[in-house]
Amino acid sequence: MIPGIPSTNPYIELLKSFPPRPIASEEEFLATQKVIDSLIDKGELTADEQDYLNVLGTLVNEYEEKHHFIPGIHCVELLQALIVEFGLWQKDLVPIFKTESIVSEVLSGQRQLTVNHIRQLAEFFRISPAAFFESI
Repeated sequence: MIPGIPSTNPYIELLKSFPPRPIASEEEFLATQKVIDSLIDKGELTADEQDYLNVLGTLVNEYEEKHHFIPGIHCVELLQALIVEFGLWQKDLVPIFKTESIVSEVLSGQRQLTVNHIRQLAEFFRISPAAFFESI
């Protein structure tokens, strides 16, 4: 027990449930991402949960920078690169965009990606949603 910290500290309980550590494999990355998703799905987070989420997010970000980073491209350019990298056709993205014409409009710049599209694309390609946004 740590002096001055109650044994039922909610943050300590979070740390015990899934101890954060540097991510060294794709399996650890996916496990960490699953914990992050479960916290995000809760909606309103306590301060302890937010702190824990920040720690896990930092670990995921470090891993993604080393293993999943695609430099210099964002948004539609990133989507186009991922389609090529994964050998996909526009019709393969219909479950995300609902119709092939919406996929075409997004890829041609006639339509913007929505937050929902970005979330689903990040999940589909197993990358951070942040990859779709240009760094400032």
